[in-house]
Amino acid sequence: MSTTRPRLAQEAIDEKGWWLAHRFLVLRRLSQLSILLLFLMGPWFGWWLVKGNLNYSITLNTVPLTDPLVLLQSLLTRHVPERNALIGAALVLAFYALVGGRAYCGWVCPVNLVTDAAAALRRRWDIRGGADFSGSARFWMLGLILLLAATAGGIVWELVNPVSMLPRGLMFGMGAGWLLILGIFLFDLFVMQHGWCSHICPVGAFYSLLGKLSLTRVTATKRAACNNCLDCFTVCPVQHVIKLPLKGEKKGASPMIVSGDCSNCGRCIDVCSKDVFSFTTRLNRQPEPQQTETLV
Repeated sequence: MSTTRPRLAQEAIDEKGWWLAHRFLVLRRLSQLSILLLFLMGPWFGWWLVKGNLNYSITLNTVPLTDPLVLLQSLLTRHVPERNALIGAALVLAFYALVGGRAYCGWVCPVNLVTDAAAALRRRWDIRGGADFSGSARFWMLGLILLLAATAGGIVWELVNPVSMLPRGLMFGMGAGWLLILGIFLFDLFVMQHGWCSHICPVGAFYSLLGKLSLTRVTATKRAACNNCLDCFTVCPVQHVIKLPLKGEKKGASPMIVSGDCSNCGRCIDVCSKDVFSFTTRLNRQPEPQQTETLV
């Protein structure tokens, strides 16, 4: 007899209502689309509230923002950055030190819209299995693009970086760039779940390093209430960050997710009907329980 898999987050919808079961997902989409629109309003409509792109921009002709990874590559090419570029990078670094490095991936990056769409279809079509390789590959990619900058004398990565290419293409035309975006979508859909963002993208690797010491964290504040529905694991793009904080109470593990890989997307908070997870800060961290040895 066939059984029908329950709809994802259905229990949370029943317990909390649709909005509380989707609020962070909706807010993330509004954030991503609003940021994208701010860059597009100038070329499309002539409203230049923000000039530039995700690599470097200036808001209201006053506030500069610089991607610190692009600045680092520029420094490796032995180019001296202008003062505004340095100020902009400092502002971005300070911001992500507060909200979490990979919050960039979940709340800003336009490619996340593409990879999340692939993940949603993968769940709907019940596509399982696929390729599997270490998440350290993206750190090798990060090292490679930095090496290329140092040896080639130019920021080579930006020629193929889909994070930059997607908004730039929407402004001025994508051309063959659509093939790269389509390739990422198909790779995540059929080859490897969350493959691009969690295992390949060097931009995500860089921001995960920033996220290791960031202030804002997701914490399993009510992990004793967990009913093992596994919805949080289903929606999490980096599932390994959840396991120990959620299930490690007997091992004395902290309920706080301290991994830099967490994108602070808040989706685990959405889909949990028991409100196990919540946003906290490192300042709220409680002492971890002491482990005791049992003599047999």
